[in-house]
Amino acid sequence: MSTTTAPAAGRTTSDGNYRVADHLVDRLAELGVDRMFGVPGDYSLAMLDHVTHHPTMRWTGCTNELNAGYAADGYGRLRGFAALCTTFGVGELSAVNAITGSYAEHVPVVHVVGAPALATQALRRPVHHSLGDGEFGLFMAMHEAITCARAALTAGNAIAEIDRVLTAVRDRRLPGYLLLPADVAQAPVSPAAEPLPPYVDTTDPEALDAFVDAAQRLLDRAGSVNDVSVLAGLQVHRFGAAPHLQRLLSVGVPHATTPWAKSLVDESAPAFAGTYSGATGSTEDTRRTIEDAAALILAGVQFTDLNSGLFSQRITRARTIELGARSASVGAATFAPLELPTALAALEPLVAGLDRSAPAGPTTPEPTPEPAADDAPLSQDALWQETAGFLQAGDIVLADQGTCFYGMAPHRLPADVTFVGQPLWASIGYTLPALLGACTAQPGRRGILLIGDGAAQLTAQELATVIQQRLPAVVVVVDNDGYTVERAIHGPDEPYNDITHWDWTHAPAFFGADDGRAAATKVRTVGELRAAFADAASHAERLSIIQAVVPRDDVPALLDTLARALGHAKR
Repeated sequence: MSTTTAPAAGRTTSDGNYRVADHLVDRLAELGVDRMFGVPGDYSLAMLDHVTHHPTMRWTGCTNELNAGYAADGYGRLRGFAALCTTFGVGELSAVNAITGSYAEHVPVVHVVGAPALATQALRRPVHHSLGDGEFGLFMAMHEAITCARAALTAGNAIAEIDRVLTAVRDRRLPGYLLLPADVAQAPVSPAAEPLPPYVDTTDPEALDAFVDAAQRLLDRAGSVNDVSVLAGLQVHRFGAAPHLQRLLSVGVPHATTPWAKSLVDESAPAFAGTYSGATGSTEDTRRTIEDAAALILAGVQFTDLNSGLFSQRITRARTIELGARSASVGAATFAPLELPTALAALEPLVAGLDRSAPAGPTTPEPTPEPAADDAPLSQDALWQETAGFLQAGDIVLADQGTCFYGMAPHRLPADVTFVGQPLWASIGYTLPALLGACTAQPGRRGILLIGDGAAQLTAQELATVIQQRLPAVVVVVDNDGYTVERAIHGPDEPYNDITHWDWTHAPAFFGADDGRAAATKVRTVGELRAAFADAASHAERLSIIQAVVPRDDVPALLDTLARALGHAKR
């Protein structure tokens, strides 16, 4: 969970007043946020002055509100909290898709919406960005299903409501919504005297004790560390339980992650068994490790269609310990409320106390393909093999949904690489603006963006902001002439899967990098890709764009399996 630090010392404006907007920005800074993403609008301009004049906060303007929402999502995944600001109506609704993705994938983002002044609302005036009907709560109501907390701020309730919503976003790891009228943002208030209330673990001690007893009995039946396996999922990261997971795994228990949780654990560890994608999408060794374990710990796992080989997992409930965000189960028995970090911490000594003398069972090493010749035409297999070899510790890898995500999912990553994807909400184009957010969340780390040519066309304009922010990154655009994943599912030759072909080598000049801040090249062979990666590595301070041309109908093996199943499924 995010920690709360002391509030900033009260700052005052030239007239000696501390404003509602100051309180909001100070609270964001208290939560560890150092920038706000968005697009300015006349209802939010005066409030944004308090962002740009804040001693630790920065404004990062994006090319549109959807991209700003994606950028905030990428920032929130790595930073633990993010802030988005749009204007009323046209701006906030443009960001709805991004906010919904954050909700689906448990990313804490607060969406601040600059609104018409309360006096204007009281007169029900048909002002711009409204429906002209004098109703100003309609758009907030649209956010009810995709936010965990919302507030329409007034001068009287602003302080309490800002604190309530921000605390809910922090604790529930879901988006929140603040409607901030222009006049309320400028209303004078007193600076906060106390920090936000700390997070409170809701675990029931009796539920915890009963869980430990049940888990101990199941683990005792398993016998040894090598007879227990762990499958880790996304919620371990989202709910701050990763340190507990690392300690549990440190005794050498066999383990895997779902594709959604890729890079949650050190994939170079000897006990790491790979990425589990259900029975149909996993290697045999990974499948056996998870499905044949005498006792299986499911830590923060949510099985979705694209995360499980279309629900092909074969998990025996009677020998499973399952840890959810705020409940746990052993076999058929459920224990609640019991929070994920607490449950994992309780399992640490139980697993550590298991017999470690028995040798590990035989494993089948993953075959290492022979490196392709330099003059070999580039293929999906060669592209992802070479990309995996290019990665280094500290990289932030963002793989867009489709060939990129499922092409990289089976490859083991170096230690200390962060892998970002969006396989549940699966909004193509998400990762390009998310690159902006992720790289600004943790400055100094190299961003690696892997995105298809169709997906990239949805959000390409945010490259301008990446260049403007001088972010060191490598962007690999997979040029396979259209929506290849859709072709693999249905309609391989239908025009709805076609796109207009772009020459990405012109992108740096078009997006304003006429001073050497970015470079682009097109590659068609394995040797050309290797040379492009080497050039990118030797110019680490710039943005490098690599247009990787691969056959139109070439599909990574894992995606091919999923696509065939999707093509035959009733959708």
